[in-house]
Amino acid sequence: MSALILKHGEIVADRWQPVAADASAVHIADAIAAGGPLLLPLPLWLAHRAALEPQRAGVLLVAEDGLDAVLPWLDDIPLIAIHFPVFTDGRGYSLARLLRSRHGYRGELRAVGDVLRDQLYFLHRCGFDAFALRADQVVEEARAAFADYSWAPLGGRGEGHGMSHNESVE
Repeated sequence: MSALILKHGEIVADRWQPVAADASAVHIADAIAAGGPLLLPLPLWLAHRAALEPQRAGVLLVAEDGLDAVLPWLDDIPLIAIHFPVFTDGRGYSLARLLRSRHGYRGELRAVGDVLRDQLYFLHRCGFDAFALRADQVVEEARAAFADYSWAPLGGRGEGHGMSHNESVE
């Protein structure tokens, strides 16, 4: 069974298969041969990029990775996931904002790791459009956080990525 994520405010099955940072070359080769979309940590993505089908290979970044290594290939990367080691670590917000507004990234931008319902508004304001919540979070309850906000453009190149508060009073 696939994990559930929030994407564009809706609950969907996660079709991306994560590859562990310590995966063996044999495991990675088998995963590539299986043909499903893979989410690889940056070092593995860089090492195996030539063997990967571009639209089936996403990149998992940690804040220490920075963006320089992926910038030349942004148009070919369908998913960039940014890992939050703890919910108080704000570096992922900065990476997302830079990807969207400065570098014009238009693919899926997913927050993963220690991601809580209370962060969704601010994560989205920085450019995230998908969220893999921490295991103790209930995705159905987190989805309710979107009821208070509506999608609205947030500047930058390409499609809008941001929320504005829903002004209606019920």
